[in-house]
Amino acid sequence: MTDNLVLLSDVIIRNPEVSSFKALLAVIGQQGKDGKTMLQIDLKPDFSDTPRNWEFLVESAFTWGDQ
Repeated sequence: MTDNLVLLSDVIIRNPEVSSFKALLAVIGQQGKDGKTMLQIDLKPDFSDTPRNWEFLVESAFTWGDQ
């Protein structure tokens, strides 16, 4: 695995304080800003507020930041 690849599962594991999908998006947005170039979505976030279009929102947050 390269330094430029981020696994969604790793983001969730390394941020145990994140307790909502909205908070997860903020963390993911920061990963993209930190120079990471690729996000691999390897699981569905298990939060009660995870919407149906969660994959699109995760990819958008990584690419454009949490807006």
